[in-house]
Amino acid sequence: MGDRSEIGVVLLGLGVVGSGVAHALLEKADSFSQRVGRPLALRRILVRDVLRKRGLDLPEGLLTDDADEALSADCDIVVEVMGGERPACDYIERSLRAGRRVVTANKEVMAKHGARLLAMASETGGDVLYEASVGGGIPIISPLKRDLSANEISTLRAIINGTTNYILTRMSLGGVDFSSALRRAQELGYAEPEPANDIEGHDAAYKLAILASLAFHTDVHPDKVYREGITRLNPRDFRYASEFGYAIKLLAIARRHDDGVEARVHPVLVPEGELLAKVDGVLNAVQVEGDLIGRVLFQGAGAGALPTTSAIMADVLDAARSIVQGGRPYPWRYTSDVPVKPIEDLVSRCYIRVEVADRPGVLAGIGRAFGDNNVSIASVIQKETDEEAQTAEIVIMTHAATEASVQASIRQVEGLEEVRQVGNFLRVED
Repeated sequence: MGDRSEIGVVLLGLGVVGSGVAHALLEKADSFSQRVGRPLALRRILVRDVLRKRGLDLPEGLLTDDADEALSADCDIVVEVMGGERPACDYIERSLRAGRRVVTANKEVMAKHGARLLAMASETGGDVLYEASVGGGIPIISPLKRDLSANEISTLRAIINGTTNYILTRMSLGGVDFSSALRRAQELGYAEPEPANDIEGHDAAYKLAILASLAFHTDVHPDKVYREGITRLNPRDFRYASEFGYAIKLLAIARRHDDGVEARVHPVLVPEGELLAKVDGVLNAVQVEGDLIGRVLFQGAGAGALPTTSAIMADVLDAARSIVQGGRPYPWRYTSDVPVKPIEDLVSRCYIRVEVADRPGVLAGIGRAFGDNNVSIASVIQKETDEEAQTAEIVIMTHAATEASVQASIRQVEGLEEVRQVGNFLRVED
């Protein structure tokens, strides 16, 4: 950090996103220099294999596979786009101890270690900028930190995983089953060959932990985020939901209550008239409710090289301007220690699909099971009958009840002789 005639940048990682960042730094150097007031100089790029052929024309000497060499280069800004928890987190810590600004797209690191890294940055005079960690090209981190900072945020509801949103859109509009929708997502490159991180909700849980921590000024660890994936969904669920006037989305939801915050990721029924119900394909959206701003929606491309590069470079330029102007960063501070409420405390309406024996008296037993647990049934509709198997499928919609009571009801229903199986259970987000 010696020569302040230039802003030195070290890039950790040269995958799809890293290549986009390197290309932007090299090809738009003159434009960035004018916007910042000083040239941005790419000093080193850390890669696994310096001999691997790449589709980038890079100046001689930029690539290195030695982390010590990369991190000891004369630089002001370290851009981490390696992904994964380790060694990325170690390299970020090392950069912060040197007082550098760090720009990262790493949702896992920021979800698990964000509070500690931000505290470290505050102590050393460094900074952590992480707009690209949630929502790709959608600006949401910066608005929560600055534009909406005067608000008491009450609710966040978000579609923040493009893979699952694409799969659910295919199942809803195309009537295909989960396996077929997943296979198509993989063919198009929207889903990884090993898709568990997306379809089981881990990715969305990381992102929600970051957003909830910012919105509520407290450290919400991803381990405290309740999580369900989308693998149990059936095309019938989408058809029945539509008949009731709902779409099915994998929502990441965080709410503030007097006694804590709720943080959960799972499929829900969303009224078809709501904006979130109309966010389809690989798009992402984040809806924020504050006491001053009311309800606002941020929507756009949630992944991909170009949108993510856009978010990363915005942070790089922001950090560079701060350096040029001689300003000391003001890292975000968590000001409270608020507990995360258990899912058992959640109060919501519910959709329950049950396969039963097609004979008289079945509904009486089911109604009794819900009544025993103080869950009021709003409607029961028979949807399909299998005459050969002598079974019928019914859909139950409940009034608002606690999660604990609904789950106790379901367990009691599953124990009834005339019940073949509980096909699915979904919460309603009215």
